[in-house]
Amino acid sequence: MKRFFNGHSLFILCSMIVLASCSKNGGYGNTTSNGNNNNNNSTPPAAVLISLKASPTLGNYLVDKDGRTLYIFGKDADGQNHCTGDCLAAFPLFNLESIKAENLGAGLNLADFGHFTNSAGRGQVTYKGWPLYYYAPLSNGSNDPEPAGQTSGDGVGGIWFVAKPDYTIMIVDDQLLGHDGKDYKSDYSQGTEVTRYFTDGKGVTLYTFTADRANKNNWTKSDFSNNAIWPIYETDQVVVPSTLDKSKFGSIDVFGRKQLTYNGWPLYYFGQDGGVRGFNKGISFPSPGIWHVPIKDINAAP
Repeated sequence: MKRFFNGHSLFILCSMIVLASCSKNGGYGNTTSNGNNNNNNSTPPAAVLISLKASPTLGNYLVDKDGRTLYIFGKDADGQNHCTGDCLAAFPLFNLESIKAENLGAGLNLADFGHFTNSAGRGQVTYKGWPLYYYAPLSNGSNDPEPAGQTSGDGVGGIWFVAKPDYTIMIVDDQLLGHDGKDYKSDYSQGTEVTRYFTDGKGVTLYTFTADRANKNNWTKSDFSNNAIWPIYETDQVVVPSTLDKSKFGSIDVFGRKQLTYNGWPLYYFGQDGGVRGFNKGISFPSPGIWHVPIKDINAAP
């Protein structure tokens, strides 16, 4: 009798423990794949809203949560939205209410993303200063973005490209406005004309020097005492829009530093641009025609 009572008591005690455990966990479920109990008060994983997709031809580029490709527009060199009206039918804006670090896939940093509201009151997400868009082929007969995995918007008009995290060159369309406050055409005569030229991946204008020779920098002094006026573009990485021939890019050694070249022309910044995207003041300094913006079809350096 004594042993039966102890066993019966043990049975009741064990049952109470099991019930208490079930009550605490809200039932008999709630286990992880390794069998450990979860606490219902824990925060669920955040949805990944933007991530990188790898392509054997395009490299890594940005996609939304559904795998749809995101694009940048070369006319947005100043960081503002210049795709309006009918343009938006083909390239709808990409917008999110908010982005947190946990909403981003591997290889993406929250600091590279921004948000602004355009003149029409519509919000848009930016990446490294570039407004982001979808592509909606007009042949679809709708304003719906292309399906996941497609990149048919890349190269459209020679000025739309997949949004990549590591461009070292970008193609932009912009009016040339010299440091003298005058508008210039692509031949460096005064006048209004949109010129298509190269910037770095953040939209900061690059230049070539007419006195340079093939893969030879004739501007920079060995002590870099004049580098602040025309800083060399220091990189040997070649990540360019798909419409450019990568083989035309290279790098040279300039007193121990690497300078990017295109078709033999060393590439520079202009100090008075101040690193501001969209500025191209150097085309008239010290006078027009001495420093040029690099273009796709530039003649090879002599």
